Amino acid sequence: MATDWLGSIVSINCGESLGVYQGRVSAVDQVSQTISLTRPFHNGVKCLVPEVTFRAGDITELKILEIPGPGDSRQCGDSQQMDTAVPGVGCQVGPSQNGTGKVLKKPMSSSAPQNIPRRTDMKSQDIVISPQQQCSKSYMDRHMETLSQSKGFRRRHNSWSSSSRHPNQVTPKKSGLKNGQMKSKDDECFGDDIDEIPDTDFDFEGNLALFDKAAVFEEIETYERRSGTRSRGTPNEKPARYRHDENILESEPIVYRRIVVPQNPNKEFCTDSGLVVPSVSYELHKKLLAVAEKHGLTLERRLEMTGVCASQMALSLLGGPNRLNPKNVHQRPTVALLCGPHVKGAQGISCGRHLSNHDVHVILFLPNFVKMLESITNELNLFSKTQGQQVSSVKDLPDTPVDLVINCLDCHENAFLRDQPWYKAVVDWANQNRAPVLSIDPPISEMELGIDAKWSLALGLPLPLGERAGRVYLCDIGIPQKVFQEVGINYHSPFGCKFVIPLHST
Repeated sequence: MATDWLGSIVSINCGESLGVYQGRVSAVDQVSQTISLTRPFHNGVKCLVPEVTFRAGDITELKILEIPGPGDSRQCGDSQQMDTAVPGVGCQVGPSQNGTGKVLKKPMSSSAPQNIPRRTDMKSQDIVISPQQQCSKSYMDRHMETLSQSKGFRRRHNSWSSSSRHPNQVTPKKSGLKNGQMKSKDDECFGDDIDEIPDTDFDFEGNLALFDKAAVFEEIETYERRSGTRSRGTPNEKPARYRHDENILESEPIVYRRIVVPQNPNKEFCTDSGLVVPSVSYELHKKLLAVAEKHGLTLERRLEMTGVCASQMALSLLGGPNRLNPKNVHQRPTVALLCGPHVKGAQGISCGRHLSNHDVHVILFLPNFVKMLESITNELNLFSKTQGQQVSSVKDLPDTPVDLVINCLDCHENAFLRDQPWYKAVVDWANQNRAPVLSIDPPISEMELGIDAKWSLALGLPLPLGERAGRVYLCDIGIPQKVFQEVGINYHSPFGCKFVIPLHST
């Protein structure tokens, strides 16, 4: 009878266009071939309407999920009757010739529900399951695995699996478990009604706003202040953060002006750490070198120290380890070294020797003179033992830009050299060659600078260099502290762990 299926929970698949509906059967009309569901769910989402009706032509597949027991209420809609319009458990609805579904008929004797004993009355009975019932059960198990993926019926999966059985189908007794305990656990975990599931999401922000964090911390701080316990800190307190090279212990105040010269400096510089380095006049600088030479810092030592510091700076400007490594032997850097016939030129030749020893292609320009200084002769003898190249004509200098030009042409005393033809020719070559220029110990007057430098290297203490000297660097040539004091300079080394440091104009 059609009324025997009222109240059953079914799943109706209406194809890809309409989707899948689940709900409780409220009415079955055999004449119009329709079935109505109350409290329906469409693709796992609860419908807004309380009841939906389907025609047999729209149904592709129908599955029974739960059948009410004999004592359950069946007041779920109209009590219309149909003989064999609704299939039994495990029966599927096959497609018709026109593409829509039709209801398969089954004998009434197997479709009508029968009274079966309850589980509590079958403790001592032997249960026998027919092959047809096992097939129906396995089909329902497969169906429930598919249905468990639906959003709206995920929580009811186990409840429906335990209750979606045919009236003639009996579940075998499980040994070692009590039916009462299993039923109570299932009801406790899966017994909530689907109507009680809230449709709205939980308001996390609203509930978090109910917690007054500032008031709670203020209460904790007040309690700890009264009880004398140590405060754990509040959100407003920011702990002090230190760098990896910063001392956390308190020390004496930092003195940034550690070098004091007897005369008012024309220009002051500062290091990266903030130490003030004043400039000195050329006369005071010359006196400092003379006193150092008197105490044993000879010209040869000073030339060697200047050559080492200048070559270190030049190697850094050429790229350092990124350029000078065994993988880049095909990219040897080329340096043009322009030297004059004076002590500044000897410093440049010493620098070129060290650069050549570090696998740098050095081209040394030095004009021909009948008589050379002894320091230049000694440096040339050492330079000739390297792979460096020495030229005396501007025509022998490369036509293409080099990696670096080191300028040692200018001198503090011999200003007449600027009028020589070779000087003008080499200055024109350097200005036309687009390579950056490093000047070693340039003179003070900008009028004496024929080549604009990008970097300049000062010795010991800087001179008041102008803008054409570029960025100023300072190198340590090994003058002792008491030598500075002897010429009236209160000196404390600004170099730290380095021999060449950059200076910034203040």
